[in-house]
Amino acid sequence: MEGFTYSNIFETKGIEYLVIITFFLVLVPFWLLLNRKRKASEKAEEHLLLTAGSFVVPKGIFFSKFHSWAHLQTDGLAKVGIDEFLLRITGSVNYLLLKEPGEWVRKGEVLIMVEHEGKKLEILSPLTGRIEKANSTGFADSHDTTDPAFYKNGWICQIQPSNWKTETISCYLAEEARQWFNQELKRAKDFIAESVRFISPGSVQVVMQDGGELYDQPLTEFPREVWNNFQEQFLS
Repeated sequence: MEGFTYSNIFETKGIEYLVIITFFLVLVPFWLLLNRKRKASEKAEEHLLLTAGSFVVPKGIFFSKFHSWAHLQTDGLAKVGIDEFLLRITGSVNYLLLKEPGEWVRKGEVLIMVEHEGKKLEILSPLTGRIEKANSTGFADSHDTTDPAFYKNGWICQIQPSNWKTETISCYLAEEARQWFNQELKRAKDFIAESVRFISPGSVQVVMQDGGELYDQPLTEFPREVWNNFQEQFLS
């Protein structure tokens, strides 16, 4: 046929081009898959570590030094709960509200008991007032600290405060709360390092990793004596 020239691809460099094209067609999807897995792994690792930037500190939440928090609603009632720092230190816990609706509680009085395999911590009230409501199921369903609505839904009770303005002066708010969380994290690292002597050396890697960072839920690996010490140093 006039104007048509036949070329044997195996006698030219065409086969090399086909090999290169095929290589990239296989390599690129494989690389993308590996990259997605790497990013997912890094994200999961970030979640597993207790770091200064890993805490969610919404504005409008008043954090007490007892690691309980309060948020005043438009109806005048204050939601009260346990903060993210404490839950990420202790891990999965059962809780018991020690006051019934209608009863009064004073600021600094034991309000909530948390328990993990027989090890207990007492959580003190950030406010004085009358208990109005108890969140019998919401906290159990919403105490995942990775949930953006944690501080909205993860409350334990609602209190009618009797002295809100005066009692919240000593609480931490917004950026001040974030700085306080970071300071508490540094204290927790020192506390865990000191407490390692109470457990076997092989358990150290469960709560610490290279660089001295803490994994989530470090207290779960420690005996009751360490929980008691944590109570005295962080919650009393």
